[in-house]
Amino acid sequence: MRTITAERTSVIVVTWNGLHVLRDCIAALQAQTLPHKLFVVDNGSRDGTRDWLAEHAPQANVIALRHNLGFAGGNNVGLRAARGDQLVLLNNDTIPPPDFLEQLVQPLESDERIGATAGVLTFAHRPDTVASAGIVVGRDGLHRDLHALTPVAALPSRPIEIFGASGGAVCYRRAALEDAGLFDERYFNYLEDADLAWRMRLLGWRCVLAPMARVRHIYSATAGQGSPFKQRLLARNRLRLIVRCMPSALLRRHWLAILRYDVLATGYALLRWQPAIIAGRAAVIRELPDLVGARRRMLKRRRVTSDDLERWLVPPVSVRDMLSEQRQLARLLRTA
Repeated sequence: MRTITAERTSVIVVTWNGLHVLRDCIAALQAQTLPHKLFVVDNGSRDGTRDWLAEHAPQANVIALRHNLGFAGGNNVGLRAARGDQLVLLNNDTIPPPDFLEQLVQPLESDERIGATAGVLTFAHRPDTVASAGIVVGRDGLHRDLHALTPVAALPSRPIEIFGASGGAVCYRRAALEDAGLFDERYFNYLEDADLAWRMRLLGWRCVLAPMARVRHIYSATAGQGSPFKQRLLARNRLRLIVRCMPSALLRRHWLAILRYDVLATGYALLRWQPAIIAGRAAVIRELPDLVGARRRMLKRRRVTSDDLERWLVPPVSVRDMLSEQRQLARLLRTA
């Protein structure tokens, strides 16, 4: 049995003007039962984060950046600095219970091909309801939060394999990251974790949900739910991800579902006059040459077949169900 030391596990928390939520996150990490090294990447905050950390979390390795590199860039800085073979990413607006890290890393011991373990994010004010338990991919290319808005009690009792992990609460095996690479920093925020999940899957790495590794999460505390900033990045990054990562055989099978979703999303944006959604999609056109080049390099290395990946794609969600989920989420967030 391996000796459990702080050198084996690193926890990386990226923050940007988030001291109001970071305090509780750091306090919860200080109470963890699993020894670990803590790295806090400050994305150029102007809210006193660094001074607070120096006084209240002297054990933290603080990496102070001059500019905001986003979730992708900030976490890459932390991952490059981190030690050990278990690399945990945790949102600054989460509050983990004392056994969270123990529960999260445990499945890695069962199979060396498990490249990532996913934690469960619950709503901070409704810890009995799941916000995300990983990533699920639709045949229309829509990446959604697995088990979102379902009761925590309905989660499986034991670890199960899933497509990929949400970057808000995940443990990556160092060997998997060395093989697949870190986040693509051009995503900045949103879906960079799904891009990495695809790259790991293409190379044959597995991902497992650790259902007992649960953290309370203050939903969209940084960017704001439904903000133009978030709308633009989600629209752009959806298409970036499809072009970069989906093998040609899957695109040929599901192009109609992918196109249908984007036509409906664009029509919705025009009807509600949400120009950020349209601008995000238009931005991808300028990136196409780079995206196609990255796609060729990525798919050239893949070790699994399209049929292996096909089994992870689920039927598209109907427009009615999607709007119902959005209304349910809005009602839940209003009670926070």
